[in-house]
Amino acid sequence: MSPIRAIVHALSITGSMTWEITWALILGFGLSAMIQALVRKSTIIRLLGDDRPRTLVLAAAFGAASSSCSYAAVALARSLFRKGASFTAAMAFEIASTNLVIELGVILALLMGWQFTLAEFVGGPIMIVLIAVLFRLLLRQRLLGEARAQADRGLTGLMEGHAAMDMSVQRPGSFASRLFSREGYTAVAHVFVMEWAAILRDLIIGLFAAGAIAAWVPDRFWRVFFFAGHPLAAKIWGPLIGPGVAIISFVCSIGNVPLAVVLWKGGISFGGVVAFIFADLIIAPILNIYRKYYGARMALFLLGTFYAAMAAAGYVVELIFGGLGLIPNPARAKIPDQGVSWDYTSWLNIVFLILAAALLIRFVRTGGVAMLRMMGGSPDSHDHMDAHVSHTH
Repeated sequence: MSPIRAIVHALSITGSMTWEITWALILGFGLSAMIQALVRKSTIIRLLGDDRPRTLVLAAAFGAASSSCSYAAVALARSLFRKGASFTAAMAFEIASTNLVIELGVILALLMGWQFTLAEFVGGPIMIVLIAVLFRLLLRQRLLGEARAQADRGLTGLMEGHAAMDMSVQRPGSFASRLFSREGYTAVAHVFVMEWAAILRDLIIGLFAAGAIAAWVPDRFWRVFFFAGHPLAAKIWGPLIGPGVAIISFVCSIGNVPLAVVLWKGGISFGGVVAFIFADLIIAPILNIYRKYYGARMALFLLGTFYAAMAAAGYVVELIFGGLGLIPNPARAKIPDQGVSWDYTSWLNIVFLILAAALLIRFVRTGGVAMLRMMGGSPDSHDHMDAHVSHTH
């Protein structure tokens, strides 16, 4: 294949994947924005002060409702920790806010199959439980004290301003009355566009990387790398290597789903795919942010415990889904490359793109552009900022 044809092939795969998931992303972020518009961050902080099982369940629920890109989730977890949430609850919130969210589940179903969506929502709670157990057994008060002292220094990572904003509706009333008010419409628009702004870079990188790898890396390489011809070895190797591949991919959150499609088609095990998707929170740039936030020792501790929990969750999911016969046949995996065709996906994209345009217009008309400029600000400059002030305009 000539270089030009290879590039065109890669771009075709990227474009097809993008067209396939556009409506799902808009739907997922829209539903998430509605939830975030109603849940105040002060409420979250107040309820996450310890690491009891009930608290961790609440942390996971709030995290799943507070959909974020990985960088914003990590910054928000540090903010919760500084304001009084327990470290374990903050990490449970962080895991759920990138791995148990609506849009991730929808995209997994579209690109890989409903089994992967179910696996994600089964494996996520398993990973949170494993993290809580590991923290209870291994996390010493001295290390936790060092991490808190470092966190209180307020060093800047990424998406600090975004994580510090509370864009929820502050007016009293029932959920319905708040959501369907003018302030609710504005709050949903603000959250929706800000979440897109936070995730867009990684999503584009993930789509282009997936297109290039799918077009240029031979399937034979992946089959050898993942021991695809040896079922038992593949099941053992997959959850171990999945997080390792994620660390060096530099792609986080939803952006790693297109790469997961390529890896699954290449021969990684079912549990390996799950572990790879979970590992968006230990990619190299985020490990460096952990070092800034909590110190080098805590960064290494998080790398070790997260890696172990991700791999273990992958093994558990592999056993459960394998035992129930729910693992799909990898031979049927297909990377979208058919381009744009007039089917239900096209009509859904048109409808949801109109909805996204309406929210974007509302965002711009109510001071949203100024909020975009503050996305990467300092973690302290917005601690008392009411991002919803413009909702009254």
